[in-house]
Amino acid sequence: MIRLKTARQIAGIRESCRLLAGVLERVEAHLCEGMTTLELDTFARREILALGGRPAFLGYNGFPGAMCISVNEEVIHGIPGNRVLTGGDIVSIDCGIEYQGYFSDSAITVPVGKISRDARKLLDVTRESLERGIDAAAKGKRVNDISRAIHSVIREHNFGVVRPYCGHGVGLDIHEDPQIPNYVGRGPNPRLKAGMVLAIEPMVNLGVDDVEILDDEWTVVTADNRLSAHFEHTVAIHHDHVEVLTRRANESVHSPAEVLA
Repeated sequence: MIRLKTARQIAGIRESCRLLAGVLERVEAHLCEGMTTLELDTFARREILALGGRPAFLGYNGFPGAMCISVNEEVIHGIPGNRVLTGGDIVSIDCGIEYQGYFSDSAITVPVGKISRDARKLLDVTRESLERGIDAAAKGKRVNDISRAIHSVIREHNFGVVRPYCGHGVGLDIHEDPQIPNYVGRGPNPRLKAGMVLAIEPMVNLGVDDVEILDDEWTVVTADNRLSAHFEHTVAIHHDHVEVLTRRANESVHSPAEVLA
C-alpha cells in the first residue's frame, strides 16, 4: 500500500532529510585515504546521534553498520569493517536517519584521491541518471516514467543496470511501497500523486548488469568485478513540483552536456 503523506508529515521528513544531507556532507569531507570503512561508519554514527537522530540502517534486518559502505566492485550493502581506503577507490555511502519518527535515505559515491577516467565517467553518468529520474517524477506521471528516464541515460553510455535492487517509498518507514526499478519492467506501475515521498536510487555498473551476494549475506558485488556507483535522493511529490529533500549544500548538479564532455 502506498502511503500519501500529509503536509505535517512531509515537514517532519524534510527535517530528517536536512539532517542527513548535512551528515553526508561531513562524511564526504572526513573521508580520506588510509582510513578504514569502520572508522568512517563510527564518525557518521557519532554525527547522527549528536543531532538527536538514530541511524536507520543500524540493526535493520540485522545490518551491523550505521551506513552501507561499498567500495569499487561492491554495489550496495557493504558492511563497515577493516577495509582500508586507498587512492583511486570509489566509495558508495548509503545512509538513512530516523528523526522523531520520520525517515530519510540518501546515497553518494565519493572518489578517493585521483580516480581513473572510466571511474569518473561512471560517477557522472550515475549522478546524471538520478537527476533525469527526479525530473521525471512529476505528479500525474507513473513510476515507469522515472525508470525509463534513468535507464535511458545508463544505456546511452553502455553501462550495466542493477536489476534486483531498486528505489522505494520512504518517510514513515525506511522502506515503503512503491518499488522504483532503474529499468522498465512488467511490475506495478502506479501513477505518481501529491504526497508521495520516494527514494530514487540508480545503481550503475561499469560492466555487466549482473551482481552477486558475498558470503556475509549482505555485500552485493558486480559479477565481473568491475566498478559500480550509487547515488540516491529522497524526493517529495507536490501538486506543482518535485522537492529534493536530501539535496546537499555542496552538491553540483551535472547537465547532460557536462557528462558527455
